[in-house]
Amino acid sequence: MSPTRVPVVDGWFSSEGGEFRLLGTCCRGCGAVYFPREDVFCRAPGCAGTELTEMPLSRRGRVWSYTDGRYRPPAPFPSGPEGEWRPYTLIAVELAAERMVVLGQGAPGVTVADLAVGMEVEVVPGVLGEEGGRTLTTWHWRPVAEEAS
Repeated sequence: MSPTRVPVVDGWFSSEGGEFRLLGTCCRGCGAVYFPREDVFCRAPGCAGTELTEMPLSRRGRVWSYTDGRYRPPAPFPSGPEGEWRPYTLIAVELAAERMVVLGQGAPGVTVADLAVGMEVEVVPGVLGEEGGRTLTTWHWRPVAEEAS
C-alpha cells in the first residue's frame, strides 16, 4: 500500500482542475495579496479590511535570488539524523502580478548551476518527505524550458 499524500500545510496550494497552483488571499478593501495566506485581517498599513478571499497565485515568476542549503534543517523538517541527506536549492521567485516574492525549494535535480537571476520558473508539485506512513507534499520551483526558435 502506498503512503497517503498529505499537504505539509493545508490551504497553501491546490491541484484542482489538474493545474497546480499556490493559494493566497486578497483583501477586498485594498487589493493586498498574501502568501502565506491571511484569513483574519488585512495587514496593509491604513487598511482595516477583514474580508479576504482565496485566490490562485501566478504559476510562473522570475528568479529574484537563490542559494543552496548544505545543512540538515532542524525539526520540524522531516529529516531525522539517521536518514540520507542531500543538499537542496532554495529559490526566491518574484510574482510580478502579485508584487511579491515567494520562497521555495528547487525541483529535484535543480542546482544553483541551473539558475540565474531573472530567469523564468514555474511552480510544480513536490514532496517534502515521508513521515509516519504519509508523503508530505509541497511546492517546488522548476526552470521553464526555453522554446526552440
